[in-house]
Amino acid sequence: MSDAAAAGGHAGLPQLRTIADYQFGAGAGKALFPPAESLTINRTSSGRPRQIHADAGRIVSFGTDGRFTLGLEGGRRLHEALEHPAYRVVVDDESEPFVRDEKNVFTKFVLETGPEIRPGDEVLVVHERGELIAVGTAELAADAIADFETGMAVSVREGASAENS
Repeated sequence: MSDAAAAGGHAGLPQLRTIADYQFGAGAGKALFPPAESLTINRTSSGRPRQIHADAGRIVSFGTDGRFTLGLEGGRRLHEALEHPAYRVVVDDESEPFVRDEKNVFTKFVLETGPEIRPGDEVLVVHERGELIAVGTAELAADAIADFETGMAVSVREGASAENS
């Protein structure tokens, strides 16, 4: 991979798959960007990927830091592909309607987390029944989410309405 592609320069889908595998683990790249699917890559004026869309919606945005931020469609794809509890924050019934409404997740409502989660990681917010209800950014590491009784665990970016899940 060239330096420009490695830095996200004029990265194509093969390079974006590699970045996804690095960020979320092996297999994430093919799950997010299946080779057989026709995807739309919106680019900046310099050619850097900005967002990747499928017919079902936004999969990811590609940050200037070289990391992906998940859209709900990307969350759905990772939810199907990654082994539980990888990159998941599991919440209870009490917080579900708030999270779906794009309110943040607080530690006291978290039942389980993926052990690899670090602050700033993109995470899937999942109901205890196993259904994806939102995507967002972890504010704390997995062990801190488990240890703290107060505080924000996940800054929710996009919630799944009950009828869309």
